[in-house]
Amino acid sequence: MKIRIKGNSVRFRLTKSEVEKLKTDGFYEESTEFGSNTFTYRLEAKDIEHLNATFENQCIQINMPKSDANEWYDIDRVGYQHDLMVGENQMLSLLIEKDFVCLDETTEDQSDNYPHPLESTIN
Repeated sequence: MKIRIKGNSVRFRLTKSEVEKLKTDGFYEESTEFGSNTFTYRLEAKDIEHLNATFENQCIQINMPKSDANEWYDIDRVGYQHDLMVGENQMLSLLIEKDFVCLDETTEDQSDNYPHPLESTIN
């Protein structure tokens, strides 16, 4: 799972096996070690109506509706987005999406990524 943060927006991008694990286990998480500190980012399926998020104990957690998490692996939908009110006149934009193969050259292993929808128009 990749995480991208810019300003008041957080995006998680998941590979095929990560979306499958979300469906089977109800969550997917990864961690990054910073010496004696660990930063964790987690996506969890819950009984909620739309995406929401928390940041506690050095963990960013995005929660998504169980119904969406259960079907996402089996459908073509790219992702889910929700703007969450986090303060007076302050929004946090949340986005989770499937991770596509890059169209440009990269050294990153992309064997578990989803095929890019534009790939057939380029080749």
